[in-house]
Amino acid sequence: MPTDAEAAVLAALERVRDPEILRPITELGMVRDVRVDAEGHATVAILLTIAGCPAARRIEADTLAAAESAAGVVSAEVEVGVMSPAERKAFIERVRGDRGSRPQQFGPDSLTRVITVTSGKGGVGKSSLTAGLAVALAQQGLAVGLVDADVFGFSIPGILGLSRDGRTEQPTRVDDMILPPVAHGVKTVSIGMFLGEADPRTTAVSWRGPMLHRTIEQFLRDVWFGDLDVLLLDLPPGTGDIAISVGQLLPQAEVLVVTTPQEAAADVAVRSALVARQTGQRVIGVVENMAGLVQADGSVLDVFGSGGGQLVADRLSTDAAGGESEAVPLLGSVPLSPAFREAGDRGEPAVLVAPEDPAAAEVIRIARTIAARGRSLAGRSLGIAPR
Repeated sequence: MPTDAEAAVLAALERVRDPEILRPITELGMVRDVRVDAEGHATVAILLTIAGCPAARRIEADTLAAAESAAGVVSAEVEVGVMSPAERKAFIERVRGDRGSRPQQFGPDSLTRVITVTSGKGGVGKSSLTAGLAVALAQQGLAVGLVDADVFGFSIPGILGLSRDGRTEQPTRVDDMILPPVAHGVKTVSIGMFLGEADPRTTAVSWRGPMLHRTIEQFLRDVWFGDLDVLLLDLPPGTGDIAISVGQLLPQAEVLVVTTPQEAAADVAVRSALVARQTGQRVIGVVENMAGLVQADGSVLDVFGSGGGQLVADRLSTDAAGGESEAVPLLGSVPLSPAFREAGDRGEPAVLVAPEDPAAAEVIRIARTIAARGRSLAGRSLGIAPR
């Protein structure tokens, strides 16, 4: 039986969460032993999944702080070990539960809401918006995952602060399971995390269709996100291989279309949405980015014109024959903001560090609108049965 002090340490350790799985280390079998001697010195032995675990320092520091905070403890130390193959297997079973060794996380019956963010052309701020929406949704208390599906133009790690000074935080591999890094409450994966020691700023990915399809398939199958409320995918611009692959792999996904106010961008944005519809996906709304720039005197300079967002929404609300289709709303218009851009360049999303900024405030409002609308569960299995 543990002493009162040891029981207090164990209770404190329940507050220490694995930063990638976001569950207590006590629940995951990562605490091997807790001892407190007569003088009040605590020794906590913990087990990491692998040698060189990227989250090792944080787990060790959080464990030490928790042990030192326990009643009856005067000082503490942490002994760090590595799980045996059998212990790793038990760890994976705890994480995955009863869903099998290679589960389909986001299949047709998944309760996770999957939203793909698309645009007709590049340079419209789609990735910045996707990252901002993901963080804003996480701030609302939702469990959020983000897949950077823009393999050629990956930028999500930098925007979320996972890539700094030429180094990108890498996922933890536990046998055949990949645990994604967590940034600002968002579990994130990007091809930029799999380039080894290469500098993502000077490294290009040059793949053809089959490799692109397998990459997206692996992100959705082997990267273990756990139970998510929302999964966002930042798609590359246009209607190429990845957009088609995502449509095949996630036909139940919802689509958010990003455009700028100018008519030229609106024309191609409509095309990207139409391709998504051809695979059975549903367009839930349009976001107009890079709208008017507020001047010092309060006037608004329409750098890229105006009305493009509403134009896209109107066109998508009309079917090919000119009749009425499902209404597609304009969810919001995000103004140009130097502060919003600068925050993303620093890896500090403006929705966190400058929520009062006009662009950040609009992204937060759009995130609330998306969360409030929810989605229909008609026809989906809820995983329960009457007794």
